[in-house]
Amino acid sequence: MNFKETYENKKVFLTGHTGFKGCWLLGWLHMLGAHVKGYALAPQPEHQLYQHIRGDEHCDSEFGDIMQYDQLEKSLLDFQPDFVFHLAAQAIVRQSYQDPVGTFSINSIGTAHVLNAIRKLEKPCIAVLITTDKVYYNYEWPYPYRETDRLGGYDPYSASKACAELVIDSFRNSFFNRHAYPDHQKSVAVARAGNVIGGGDWAKDRIIPDIIRSLQAGESIPVRNPRAVRPWQHVLEPLGAYLLLGAKQLEDPVKYASEYNFGPLTPDCWQVEDMVKQAIQTWGGGNYHVPDNTGMPHEAGLLKLDVSKAERDLHWKPRFSASEAIDKTISWYKSFDGSNAWELIRQDIHAFTASVQP
Repeated sequence: MNFKETYENKKVFLTGHTGFKGCWLLGWLHMLGAHVKGYALAPQPEHQLYQHIRGDEHCDSEFGDIMQYDQLEKSLLDFQPDFVFHLAAQAIVRQSYQDPVGTFSINSIGTAHVLNAIRKLEKPCIAVLITTDKVYYNYEWPYPYRETDRLGGYDPYSASKACAELVIDSFRNSFFNRHAYPDHQKSVAVARAGNVIGGGDWAKDRIIPDIIRSLQAGESIPVRNPRAVRPWQHVLEPLGAYLLLGAKQLEDPVKYASEYNFGPLTPDCWQVEDMVKQAIQTWGGGNYHVPDNTGMPHEAGLLKLDVSKAERDLHWKPRFSASEAIDKTISWYKSFDGSNAWELIRQDIHAFTASVQP
């Protein structure tokens, strides 16, 4: 699908545009010729990618909190978007143990704020709301989770995202009902993806930034959960899926107003330890250790996604193997010199879009 035909000269409201995934999506939308209004907290010291890509040059940026509803509503309604991509979130599992109330507030009530602002729009609008692969009640079984499986969450982050899904479903039934689309003209879809890796992520308590910080410092990499299995995917995989989902909603705003998993195929769900070994090999050296996890908060041990619905309905499929995703990610950091982040992102997007064109 030619995304330029869908997004060129369209107004796109992007929450969380200063975060890791938000920066990559902002760059891609800018390359497509979209008019982007970004709404997010100001970049924190651990999230420097926005400054590195000169994000203010790619969008009309407004720094604000999605918990400040009046500011959010005014920003969205003044902009009158054609598309809304909602990425703003508290996305770190371990941080959710430190601030559970804040995590629930941002991820569930913040989502309600975005949806309520969309409800006030008096024009057609397509919304893609991003949750996570961790919305499912995790039985630690080997079977990939399907969109119809039970939602839930052990840790506050996972549970807060499951709550966000309930909020979305309630708004979609109450205000954006598919059967009443001619009246409200809003199409609301949900994208579930997680364990996204790629260049430019420097967040605390995420495996790739931990790996890079250790390798750059010549230190041993701490690996908390070496046997945990995760659906690793390069950042361009889910972002391309989000753009595809939005484009499909434009074609048929009722049919595609649904939930979709986006992740790698089952053979590419790797143990953390195997991922770390691959990263060390690509870097060209390094070592790791398993610290004492006694007293550490619970994190899921096994998690896989079934992406057959996205394959069937959207004709989407992952492009990179886990090995390729890890190699591309580590190579990005090896090539980063402090000033070329935007060029590296442009190169990766150009290469990715060339690979998916028919």
